[in-house]
Parts: sequence; structure tokens; C-alpha cells
Amino acid sequence: MHDQVIDAAGTDAARPARGTVGGPSGELRVALPSPAAVTTLAEAREAIDGLDAALATLLEHRTAIAAVVQRLKPVGGFAGRDPERERRIVEAMAARAPSLGAERLAPIVNAIIEAGLDAAEAGR
Repeated sequence: MHDQVIDAAGTDAARPARGTVGGPSGELRVALPSPAAVTTLAEAREAIDGLDAALATLLEHRTAIAAVVQRLKPVGGFAGRDPERERRIVEAMAARAPSLGAERLAPIVNAIIEAGLDAAEAGR
């Protein structure tokens, strides 16, 4: 397995990661195992568990930031959705995840956005 710091701007930093940690700078360091290095079912499941933990942390943080967006927008909630912005989000994610592509990512992004909106409304 190898570790990398994933930069939100879209570049992989050359610094080695030290596990999944949120540092003082707000970085999330995640082990990104090479699929070729994973040789057993136990290793594969351990790698997936680590990635899922990082995804959950990112989703929680995204939900909190999206709640701020909802408070700042003139029209929030489901009525304030911006389909063009959502399309750009999907396209940007597809560029980083070409094996999934925009068609597969679109329903995932939609579910994330709807869950965030739902959480923001529940938190009011």
C-alpha cells in the first residue's frame, strides 16, 4: 500500500501520508492502496474500510459546509438547487474518477446533495 495526500485542487501531493488524520490545516490524509498490492480478501476489505472511513469523514464535512451554503443563499433548500452547478460538480468528479464517469457519478452526487439538504433542513 502507498499513502498520498489528496489535494482538493486536483493534484496529488508528493508528501507521504501518515494515516487518516485531520491535521490543524484541515488536511485529510488517506492511505490509497495500490490495487496491485492488495493480494488477499482481508487486505482488500481492510483497504475498503479505510477508504469508507475517509469518505464518511469527507461527507460529514461536506454536509456541514453545505449547511452554511444553505444559510447564505437567497433561496435555500431543495428549491435553491442549481442544476448547472451540480453538472459542473459531476464533471469535475468524473475527471478525477474516469473509471466511474459522469453517468455513474451523477446519481451518487445527487444522493449526496439531497442527503446534505435533508440534514440542513433537519438541523434548522
